Amino acid sequence: MWIRQFHRWVSMAFTLTVIANFVAMARATPPAWVTYSPLLPLALLLLTGLYLFLLPYVTKWRNGRPGNTSGAELDSPLR
Repeated sequence: MWIRQFHRWVSMAFTLTVIANFVAMARATPPAWVTYSPLLPLALLLLTGLYLFLLPYVTKWRNGRPGNTSGAELDSPLR
């Protein structure tokens, strides 16, 4: 799925911007664009991560697989 690959690449970009931010702060007061540069990848990670997190639940809901309404699955020690 393309969104999972996009999420992985954005995570690498986010990591690099955070490292660059720490390096810039260690040298002197960094410009504002360096300080705020991790925010765009972080926002993209939030959106894609929420999508990937909710995807199995939405798929299950759309397929209409009803759960066991008897409650027997809650008593099972295997789950």
